[in-house]
Amino acid sequence: EVQLVESGGGLVQPGGFLRLSCVSSRSISSFSMAWFRQSPGKEREGIAFISHAGRNTHYDAAVKGRFTISQDNGKNTMFLQMDKLKPEDTAMYYCAAVEYYINIQAARARHFDYWGQGTQVTVSS
Repeated sequence: EVQLVESGGGLVQPGGFLRLSCVSSRSISSFSMAWFRQSPGKEREGIAFISHAGRNTHYDAAVKGRFTISQDNGKNTMFLQMDKLKPEDTAMYYCAAVEYYINIQAARARHFDYWGQGTQVTVSS
């Protein structure tokens, strides 16, 4: 089993920034990975995806141009750089992984086998 642990969440003002990290217990070199977020009463939504080896990325329109997904294979870590944060970005953020190739442009939560416990991001003045 793969263990994923997120960190980096917190309280930030609108227009601010945060960098989330997701550390895997095993190598992520061959993984497809993603960041999801969920607000109370809403479905979990995928916002950023990265293919194995980090060759390709895909973003939901709501965060495109503001968020950047990346990974460091040597550290078994995936990152989400969040800039120009908005109140509507407030949510619990989760990292997810699946140990095989998937089409990240068509990926949904059901495609991912491993999940972290989440890190809370709150954007408020």
